[in-house]
Amino acid sequence: MGVGRFVYTPILPFMLTALPLSEREAGFIASANFVGYLAGALLASAPALPGSRRFWLLSALALSAVTTMAVGAGTAVLTILLLRFVGGLASAFVLVFASTLILERLAVLKRGSLSALHFAGVGVGIACSAVLVSVLTGSGSGWRWLWVVPGAVSVLAVFVVARLVPDQPEPPTPPRPAGRTIGLFPVVAAYGLFGFGYVNTATFLVAIVRAAPEVRGLEPLIWILVGLAAVPSVTFWTWLGGRFGMRMAFAVACVVQAVGVASSVLWVTAAGVILAAALLGGTFMGLTALGLVVGRSQAGGDPRRIFAVMTAAFGLGQIVGPAVAGLLYDATGSFVSSSLLAVGALIAAAGLILVKKYA
Repeated sequence: MGVGRFVYTPILPFMLTALPLSEREAGFIASANFVGYLAGALLASAPALPGSRRFWLLSALALSAVTTMAVGAGTAVLTILLLRFVGGLASAFVLVFASTLILERLAVLKRGSLSALHFAGVGVGIACSAVLVSVLTGSGSGWRWLWVVPGAVSVLAVFVVARLVPDQPEPPTPPRPAGRTIGLFPVVAAYGLFGFGYVNTATFLVAIVRAAPEVRGLEPLIWILVGLAAVPSVTFWTWLGGRFGMRMAFAVACVVQAVGVASSVLWVTAAGVILAAALLGGTFMGLTALGLVVGRSQAGGDPRRIFAVMTAAFGLGQIVGPAVAGLLYDATGSFVSSSLLAVGALIAAAGLILVKKYA
């Protein structure tokens, strides 16, 4: 999933030059992936969806991997848009069904602390795909191979997942007190604002680095740093949530991420972009996990529907973010205004998650 969702970012600078793409078209391609993500979240919440959670998890992982490979064969922007849409749809299914299946199984086994390892997989995928892209570009490969090789590695990984997630009856969902549905509104809204706030930097950070001569030499490393920072982030933020409450940890992580987003455009030096990469990677999967934990605590029974609603809100924020960034870039010639808008969204998310009167 880390490859399927995020490999676009380190490949984007090469596509901008080779196709060529405008920043507006690049933003629309990113948004197409997130439109698919939203559609997938809504479909995954359907109560009548046939088949087991494991079936949908493995099918979605395979579809994500194949569509990643297929982008390398695309020749038209419309084709790439369609492939990224389908890949986004698959990613949402992966998040909803993997989180539901694995977190529920861990709860039954009383091994909930291992949820951090589950979410760390996305960071591992980001780091591995960034290394692959760096190695391939260093050997002179064109942008098409930058899609094909990580996609092929993802196909192989599907077989590993199939082996590690056994085909066995799913354990019963442990009973939990039913949450108050109204209490989900600030949580869902905050999660959607987080989706809008992180995505501008997550989509265009490598392009920002490449466009600045003073930091261009860091381009091969910057997305690797994002992935490496993401790997331990869930462990840290869930530990902080255990100490001070999951809502407070979510709010703090939003503020920390806002600092990183601002740094990416206001402090374009080696220290500034490294800080931006570290804070983005060090918060976005932590925020994903914290948000789902808070949402799960607000509703009883099967958490799949709650995960899907939150994923849909997150997806909506992601759809708007890159499109707005591309349009503002065309109007202003930089990503400063869209990044500062993202900072505002993250601060608003921090405030919303702390609203107690509906909880």
